[in-house]
This record gives sequence, structure tokens and C-alpha cells, in this order.
Amino acid sequence: MTMASAPALLSRRPHAPPPALVLWRDLVLPLCRVHELCGQARRTLALHVAAQAGGPVIWITRRHSPDQLNPCGMAGILPPGDVIFAATDRPDDSLWAMEEALRSGAAPVVVADLAEPPAMTPVRRLHLAAEAGAEVGLCRPLGLLLTPGAGGAPGIETRFRCDPAHAPGQTAWRVERLRARMLPPKVWRLTDNRLTHWSEPATG
Repeated sequence: MTMASAPALLSRRPHAPPPALVLWRDLVLPLCRVHELCGQARRTLALHVAAQAGGPVIWITRRHSPDQLNPCGMAGILPPGDVIFAATDRPDDSLWAMEEALRSGAAPVVVADLAEPPAMTPVRRLHLAAEAGAEVGLCRPLGLLLTPGAGGAPGIETRFRCDPAHAPGQTAWRVERLRARMLPPKVWRLTDNRLTHWSEPATG
């Protein structure tokens, strides 16, 4: 190390945070990375992410899954015309399609709706594909793995859980940050497209 390079290394200026997609100020998803959404309302949360990022959205589903998206239900969050659907027969095919879509950099958000969390190696490949897509494509792609229950995919950047928390006359969801590299776990209530602390009473 030369004396000329020492000031740069010893600078007290904070490092700039990586580019991220921010929902409701508090829910942060770094770009060029793969995130896991779990819980009963994981698809609802994924639609909110996709709406914030903008289309087109590539949504990879299992061909014979009973939990296909309903365009009428989507319309209140994201125009169905912004979504490109791809159906696969095997989990490996879904992960391959997601990897290729991320690597292309053609869509800001690529979603894979899975029956169970993938292993570490596929997740690493997806991260690398997202980074490559940012270099060759038109955007910094973000990958969303949708998994049932409490999730559990290893190596993901963040994990959020979303479940219904409806009350009479009110539609609401419980959103929980289960994992993030630089942030602690936290729980919110999502009502009327507004995120509040879970301890706060819901507002009409």
C-alpha cells in the first residue's frame, strides 16, 4: 500500500448502500439479489413488490398447482397485462427458467412459485444470474422465491412472511421480516397500502 492510497482507505465517509427496491419506506429488498417470500399471503406481497418495480414481470408457476393467480384479484395491485406467465412441470425446470430470466436482465422482477424451498447451490446460481443480468440487461433484476409455510431457503438475501390479518370490515396483512443481512427481525401490519408497526391499532 502506498501513502497516496492511505487516505482513501482511512476515509470516515460511510459506504453507499447497495441499490434496493423500497416498499412503504421500511421494507427494503436489495436489487440484483434473490429474496424469499413465505406465508399464506406470499403472492399478495410479491404482487406489491412487482407493482413497485414496474413491468414486465416474469412469473414462473407449477403447471398443475391449484394456487394459480386470478387476474381479477391481481388487478387491484398490478395490471395482469404486465405479467408474463411461464408454467413448468418440475422444480428444477422452475429454477432453470428463473436463472435464465434473471441472467437476461429483461424484467425488473422474476418470481418462482415453488412447492418447497430450494437448496443452497441453486440459490447461489440465482444470485450470480441476477448480478449478470444487471450487466447485460436493461435493469437490475430482483428474484423472488415463493415458498409455503415459514420458508427456509438457504443463502437468500432476505426472507419476509406475509399472512392474512383481516378484521370485520377491514382487509389487512401481517408482514414479518424473518431474515435480512443488515436488519433485525420486525413485524408490521399492512392496511390500505400502508405499513404500520404491528403493535399499533389498525385504522379504518
